Amino acid sequence: MPSPTTLRQRLYVIVFQNDTPAGRRFDKLLLLAILASLVTVILDSIGEVHRDYAHLLAAIEWGFTTVFLLEYLTRLYCSPRPLRYAFSFYGLVDLLAIVQGIIALYYSDAQYLLIIRVIRMLRIFRVLKLGPYLSQADYLLKALRGSKQKIIVFLLSVSTLVTVFGTLMYVIEGPEHGFTSIPKGIYWAIVTLTTVGFGGIVPQTALGQVLSSLVMITGYSIIAVPTGIFTAELANAMRGEQVQHACPRCAKSRHEQAAAFCSRCGSALYQAPGASRRAPKT
Repeated sequence: MPSPTTLRQRLYVIVFQNDTPAGRRFDKLLLLAILASLVTVILDSIGEVHRDYAHLLAAIEWGFTTVFLLEYLTRLYCSPRPLRYAFSFYGLVDLLAIVQGIIALYYSDAQYLLIIRVIRMLRIFRVLKLGPYLSQADYLLKALRGSKQKIIVFLLSVSTLVTVFGTLMYVIEGPEHGFTSIPKGIYWAIVTLTTVGFGGIVPQTALGQVLSSLVMITGYSIIAVPTGIFTAELANAMRGEQVQHACPRCAKSRHEQAAAFCSRCGSALYQAPGASRRAPKT
């Protein structure tokens, strides 16, 4: 690769090519700046720190916002396709972080939106060359897709249960015991079924306590259902990555990665040219 000659080319190597020493240093410094800006936001959310150091933290945040703005403009300047970068994932995140930073400096209630800069830490996967490991996330996506319908049915069933339990508790306890409406009863049923138990509403009657015990037992019996569904689909997704060899005789498409013969009919899965296919003797 010829060495860059113009300023734009040199900036492109530093800003976009993280496989060069200069590019790696730039990305590492950028990650440190992002992390430091997040720490500033977190510290500013502490009441005592904000009271004593509000002006200092605001000045620091102005500095970080200026640095990120210059970085964004530099990327636009040296990118061969500025619009492509501007509308890419990282480009939109960079712009959003800058915009939110400017808004937060003028409106204190928007200060927490600066935490969006944590998304920019995704660049660490490029710096540390961890990109290939992200392919393992495909297992999780396949498991989520495979279990989507089952989980939807499960959630609908749970929604029906909490509606029934909440309505019953509203009828049994009534407004005098805190169950002022059916939605209030449904809220109690969700809190009880999930075994969270905030304790804001407590049944007082004997029948209400019996129903509450039933809801608790039901919660313990079904709380692990979505975990089991997802785990089963995850196992199938990981196994499916290894079992893509189709049998030439019975067309079964799922076999172990190291399998030489079909587990259904016994035919050879792989065959040398000119060799005859023969099932193994048992």
